[in-house]
Amino acid sequence: MSEIRSLGLQTGGSSAEVFTPAVRRYVLGILVVVYTFNFIDRQILSILLEPIRRDLDIQSDAAMGALTGFAFALFYATLGIPIARLADRSNRRNLIAISLATWSAMTAVSGLVQNYWQLLIARMGVGIGEAGCSPPAHSMISDYYPPAQRATALGIYALGIPLGILFGFLAGGWIEQFFGWRVAFFVVGIPGLILALILRYTVKEPPRGMAEGKIESGDQPGVLATFRFLMRKKSFRHLAIGGALTAFVGYGFTTFAPTFLARTYGMSSGEIGTWLGLILGIPGGIGIVLGGWLADRYGGRDTRWYLWIVSVALLASVPFNLGIYLAPEASLALLFMVIPVALGNFYQATTFSQTQGLVELRMRAVAAAVLLFIINIVGLGLGPQMVGIVSDLLKPSYGEDSIRYALMILSLANAWSAFHYYIAGKYLKEELVKG
Repeated sequence: MSEIRSLGLQTGGSSAEVFTPAVRRYVLGILVVVYTFNFIDRQILSILLEPIRRDLDIQSDAAMGALTGFAFALFYATLGIPIARLADRSNRRNLIAISLATWSAMTAVSGLVQNYWQLLIARMGVGIGEAGCSPPAHSMISDYYPPAQRATALGIYALGIPLGILFGFLAGGWIEQFFGWRVAFFVVGIPGLILALILRYTVKEPPRGMAEGKIESGDQPGVLATFRFLMRKKSFRHLAIGGALTAFVGYGFTTFAPTFLARTYGMSSGEIGTWLGLILGIPGGIGIVLGGWLADRYGGRDTRWYLWIVSVALLASVPFNLGIYLAPEASLALLFMVIPVALGNFYQATTFSQTQGLVELRMRAVAAAVLLFIINIVGLGLGPQMVGIVSDLLKPSYGEDSIRYALMILSLANAWSAFHYYIAGKYLKEELVKG
C-alpha cells in the first residue's frame, strides 16, 4: 500500500480522497466533457462537408470522405498505440490535457485553410491530437471504477460521442448557415484550450489497480506483447471485428447523413444540424448508457450476455436502417433513424469494458489503443471512404441519389457484426483475467 499512499500525496491528496464517490464522479464528469469536445471537433466537419465542397470546388465524394476517413483515422489510430504505451507508465491526466490542447488548436486552424490540401493537413493535426484521449481515459476510469461498475462508467464516458455530435451538428449547422463554415471551426476549437487547463489542474491521477485493490508490479509489457496477449483470446478477436464493423456503419452514416439529407430531400444545413443533432445526441446517448447498463445487469448473471446484448441490438437495427434510405420523405427517414442510432451504440461501453477485463493492469491503455486502432482503421478510416467510393461508382446511374444507396448497402454490415459479438460472448468468461 505504500505505493498508493505515495501517489495519493503526489496527486495532491490522500488515498482516501481518491477513493471517494465525489472524486470519482467529478473525474468521470470532466472526462465526459473532454470526450464531448473530442467528438465536436471530429464530427463538425460532417455538417460542413457540402458548403466546404462547394466553396473549395471539390467534385469527388471520395475526396470528401478522405477528410473524415483516412486523413484523420491513419494518425488517430496509429499514434494512439505509442501514446497509450506512454500512458501505461506515466501521468495519464497530463497526456489527455496536452492532447486536448493540440486537437482544439488544429480545429481552429481548419477555419483558416484556403484549399483542399491545407484542410487535409489540418485534419491530420486533429487526428494526432485526438489520439491521446481515449486510451489513457479508459485506463483512468478502469482504476476509478471496479469491474462490476465499469461498463456503466465507460458507457457514461462514451456519452461524449452523442453529446459531441449533438453540439457539433447544432452549432455547425446554424453557425454555417448564418456566418459560414470558417467561423464554425473557430467557435468549437478555441474553448478546448480552456478545458485543457481545467483538466490539468483539477483532476487527480489515480493509483493503478485502485478499483480492484491490486498493486501493480511496475513491469510494463511492450506493445507487441500486449497485442499478442490479446490476439490469443478468441473473445477479443471477435469483439474487435464486431466493433470495427459496427463503427464502419456508424461513421459512414454520421459523415454522410447530412449530405444524404441535403441532396435527397433538399434540407438546409440548419435543419439538418438540428434534426441530426437531436437524433444522434438523444437516442444515441440513450443507446450507449442503456447498452452499458444492460450489459452489467445481464452479464453479471451470465458473462456471455456482456456481448450477446450487442449482438441482439445490431440484428434488430438492420430493418430500420433499410427504412431510412427507402423513405419517400425526410420526416419518415428521420423517424426511421431513431431506433438504429440507439441500437447501434449498444456496443460502445461493453466492448471497451470487457477489453479492459481481458488484460493485466499495465496493459490497459495499450489494450484500449489496440482496440481503437482496429475499430478506427476499419470504421473511421474505411467507413466514410467506402461510402464516398460507392457513391461515386453509383453516380452515373443514380445521380444525386447515389449517396442514399451507398449508405443503404453498407448498413448491412451490422448483421455481420452481430455474428462476431455472438461468437465473442461464447468465449468471454474463460478468457477474462482473474483478480
